[in-house]
Amino acid sequence: MSLLEKIDQDIKKAMLAKERDKLEALRAVKNALLVQKTEKGASGLIADDAEIKILKRLVKQRKEAADLYIQQKRKDLADVEMFQAGIIETYLPDQLSEEEIRTIIKSLITEIGAKDMKDMGKVMGQATKKLAGKADNKMISSFVKELLS
Repeated sequence: MSLLEKIDQDIKKAMLAKERDKLEALRAVKNALLVQKTEKGASGLIADDAEIKILKRLVKQRKEAADLYIQQKRKDLADVEMFQAGIIETYLPDQLSEEEIRTIIKSLITEIGAKDMKDMGKVMGQATKKLAGKADNKMISSFVKELLS
């Protein structure tokens, strides 16, 4: 079952259960997927990695909005954004733990033969491909810097 089909099913369930906030988050996901699917030059299919990027972007937008609301002392609005981010995150692949990420990056550094910060670009390229959707790029970058310095 594709992500779009799963979202459609969950939208129906949310409508029947009258879960407004969940429904709003699911509709945002469906909208983003449909825009990607129908944009100029698109084949009508969305690759798995493109779906993950869309979901991550939506989560990031919600979290940034929540941070802004917290700064403006609007906890009520921040809570809605964080709830929606949580709903969208359920469709992302399971995130790896920090220790698992560190282990993978160590093995990549050994495999590539990286010795210092000059090799960071090579390691980051491989790490982001290998950990796509399973780890935050900021975390990957900080571990690569830490292990190469």
